Amino acid sequence: MSDLTPEILLHGYSIGIFPMAEHRDDPEIFWVDPRRRGVMPLNGFHISRSLARAIRRSTFHHTINGDFQAVVAGCADREDTWINAEITALYTALHRAGYAHSLEVWDGDALVGGVYGVTLGRAFFGESMFSRRTNTSKMALAALVDRLRRAGFTLFDTQFLTDHLASLGAVEISRAEYHAQLDVAKRRNARFNAPKLDSFQDVLQRMTQMS
Repeated sequence: MSDLTPEILLHGYSIGIFPMAEHRDDPEIFWVDPRRRGVMPLNGFHISRSLARAIRRSTFHHTINGDFQAVVAGCADREDTWINAEITALYTALHRAGYAHSLEVWDGDALVGGVYGVTLGRAFFGESMFSRRTNTSKMALAALVDRLRRAGFTLFDTQFLTDHLASLGAVEISRAEYHAQLDVAKRRNARFNAPKLDSFQDVLQRMTQMS
């Protein structure tokens, strides 16, 4: 076990680094400070025609902080994951303290997708997401971006830029630019829980009006 605590974890985010493990069975945790950082511009989320059509036809609904531990478990439920037992415990502690949040996608009573991350000031640090149905991770991200915009967040850190995130509008910026954005974001507060919860169709309408 490492000597990490929830307080040390938050301090790491405040200076622009985040923890990872090599795999779920590795007890060692290390800090990461990428030279190039992935971010999702909150006014630049891209909803494709196929995703918009899927949302219009969907009967899924979403919640926030409905089952944080199940979302973390869903993100870890893959062959190759950096989420080990200690990371799970640390983020669960952050969630209980009000700093880590989840957004769940449901098909009836079945959890079919979700995303979780950490908030500090007006920054949201995305940690991981998962999908058990087609498009549910994209729908989760759309609802998350909509929530962050309405709550007054200014920075959505995705850590790395993947093809999946790039297709949704994420971009890569330098370490220096990331730290500049982080310095601004952490000076003032935003409330993740503040915007009222509504439907994916409402999310789609607002996102479409924004584009």
